[in-house]
Amino acid sequence: MGTVIGFDFGLARIGVAVGETETGHAHPLAVISDEANTARFAAIEKLLAEWKPASLVVGLPVHLDGTEHAMTVRCRRFANQLHGRYGLPVALVDERLSSAEAEERLAEAGHHGWRKQKPRLDSAAAQIILLQYFESARHAAP
Repeated sequence: MGTVIGFDFGLARIGVAVGETETGHAHPLAVISDEANTARFAAIEKLLAEWKPASLVVGLPVHLDGTEHAMTVRCRRFANQLHGRYGLPVALVDERLSSAEAEERLAEAGHHGWRKQKPRLDSAAAQIILLQYFESARHAAP
């Protein structure tokens, strides 16, 4: 229970969202644009200090048929690094089509030039990953 921070990991950027397990709501929070690990983890540490999450969620990209690829391995490694550095539980969530859904939601909200605002798409994808996590947790509860 409590605050959860979700990540849409990418090589160029990491989309970040925050949500609450009690309400099942999530909101885009930030985009970490640094490519150097030191700067990325410094930004993450700052967000963790501010939001004090109970757990973390990382989107796990896989092919549409569910098979893994190179980014799957990188995201698992990122999740392991988060757990190792901060000691928080980290859940992996299948993120198939989360970016497509984020693109659709942004277009519906009137943000048709999203390609120019790619960071907004990344944080919206992190929001969708968190919403998927909340949905799966709700279905798993007795």
